Amino acid sequence: MSPQKLTIGFVRRGYSASGGAEAYLKRLGRGVVDLGHEAQLFTTDDWPQDEWTFGAITRLPSKSANTFADEVEQRRPLIRCDVLMSLERIWRCDVYRAGDGVHRAWLDRRREFELPLERFVRGLNRKHRDLLRLEKSLLGDRGATRVIANSQMVKDEIVDLYGYSPDKIDIVRNGVPLEKFRVDPELREKSRADLKLKPDQIALLFAGSGWERKGLLFAVEGMALCKNRKMRLLVAGRGNQRYYKSKRVQFLGEVPDLVRIYAAADIFILPTIYDSFSNACLEALACGLPVITTGANGFSEIIEDGVHGSIVDLANHIIRLRDAVRFWSDEARRVAARSTNAERASQFDISRNVAQTLQILVQAAARAASTSGKIRNT
Repeated sequence: MSPQKLTIGFVRRGYSASGGAEAYLKRLGRGVVDLGHEAQLFTTDDWPQDEWTFGAITRLPSKSANTFADEVEQRRPLIRCDVLMSLERIWRCDVYRAGDGVHRAWLDRRREFELPLERFVRGLNRKHRDLLRLEKSLLGDRGATRVIANSQMVKDEIVDLYGYSPDKIDIVRNGVPLEKFRVDPELREKSRADLKLKPDQIALLFAGSGWERKGLLFAVEGMALCKNRKMRLLVAGRGNQRYYKSKRVQFLGEVPDLVRIYAAADIFILPTIYDSFSNACLEALACGLPVITTGANGFSEIIEDGVHGSIVDLANHIIRLRDAVRFWSDEARRVAARSTNAERASQFDISRNVAQTLQILVQAAARAASTSGKIRNT
């Protein structure tokens, strides 16, 4: 541990009980405090007080991306931090964690799935224009002194689309508290009973909010093509159910603690159009589930196709999704993969992520101190 006690400011707009970024930030805040540093959170009124017990919370009234960034910028002279790390697109910061990926890359991928009229209407959407301006400020105009990407895919996108120097981008892959994701037969039996799953039913699990981007429609269609009446798709997260209703789809709503749902499931499926690195996929892997996802998910970089799950090139390759679901419908194959998947996930404990991230923050604070002398020695 560094001999310097740092005050680290974190920026994140909004709050979702099932959000991967929120779960990650709380884990990071805990890790920072446990290592003897101070943590502050700059957020909006959405964030519950009892969901941040690691230090002070500064609440900013605005909820739009652009005005929130303006408010952070206005407060910069008053922020008493050794280093400011943003998990949000703002105008500038010491360290920017591109956990949500690259918005420009996401829009490019999305166009492949849209009709011309949809693309035109989206181009008029002020929200996307604001996010692109903020992203350009951080990456194109170098408002971020350093960047943390959670996958090689995201690092390549930042370099290719914004010309950001690759030697100022660190890849720190997501991590989860592995001890939390331990599934035993008793928990599985109880969880399946709670969900009214019969012993011979195959439960696919889809988890996440933003169902269009994460490919719920493709998951529903892929399962339907299997023509297996014993299959059921469990959907955890927030979204408009009417576009995805099916007799074999069960909507669970937002589930703060997914462990019991992972325990009940047989296969995890996330045919996402774009994900920088899905936390839910990593959690499912840690629980031993085979993960079906796409090459547009940075998580796919850490698994081997046919070993830990299946990687489909594009979200709308429904036949490939169907084949992947059929492949992992074999119980013996799933059982054989369980320990292999848990072993693979063991390399991504949250403690490793926190240690790597904190090292980057300490280095960023040292650079700032060389010109401002802000770091306080303990």
